[in-house]
Amino acid sequence: MRFFNRVSLSTPESVELEFLLAGIGSRTLALVIDYHVLIVILLLFWGLGSWATLGLFAYLEDAGIDYSGLPTWLLAIAILITFVIFAGYFVIFEALWQGQTPGKRWARIRVIRDDGRPVGLAQAALRALLRPIDDFLFIGVFLILLGSKEKRIGDWVAGTLVVQEERGDRRRQLLLSEPAQRLATRLAQQPELDQLLPDDLAIIREYLLRRNAMAANARSQRSTRLADQVRAILNLKAIPASTNPEQFLEAVYLAYQQRYGEDR
Repeated sequence: MRFFNRVSLSTPESVELEFLLAGIGSRTLALVIDYHVLIVILLLFWGLGSWATLGLFAYLEDAGIDYSGLPTWLLAIAILITFVIFAGYFVIFEALWQGQTPGKRWARIRVIRDDGRPVGLAQAALRALLRPIDDFLFIGVFLILLGSKEKRIGDWVAGTLVVQEERGDRRRQLLLSEPAQRLATRLAQQPELDQLLPDDLAIIREYLLRRNAMAANARSQRSTRLADQVRAILNLKAIPASTNPEQFLEAVYLAYQQRYGEDR
């Protein structure tokens, strides 16, 4: 039995990342919480909708207008809106909260792409639209239990994984050099920092967290390659002479945190 199933992913920037898969227990807890929130939202929608519908029927009846075909249309519209609310709940939260819903945040899990990057709107939408199929006869549960990557149908189609969040404060785990801290103060004032996306920051952060476990040669090559890519994004002609590639990456990470915080 796999109690701790890990996967290793290689990002487009050739950085190796390792994640702990969420598992059926954490995913079930997150889904139960999300469904309770959804039930409250849908009860409010149907309650307000019923009140508005009864008021409309009373108005039409007083006005002597025939509304015999209206209930069927209103019911069809209500069912459609119910599905939009159901799917939209997961799409909006996962797209805006970097792969998390309220339930996933409580269970400390998140959805990521197969290459380790945060999910986008397209991936979140595919997962949400296929969720009813996964829920039907617990098909998704069986696929998660039997598959090596613990994916349901929505995950296979969208190209996503559900992983555990790393515990602890990541900023405390990063030892940032003095040259990086001095450079970060300058970079935080640069408008070009806006060109750096949350996906890019995630790559920098993962490298800085895992660099000590890399061989010296691989560490040097990857820091140089990643620093050049970040430098190009920020439209800098060269890495500042007073810093090396790793210190430059530390400075960019710290500058981003100073401007935007942990989540942009």
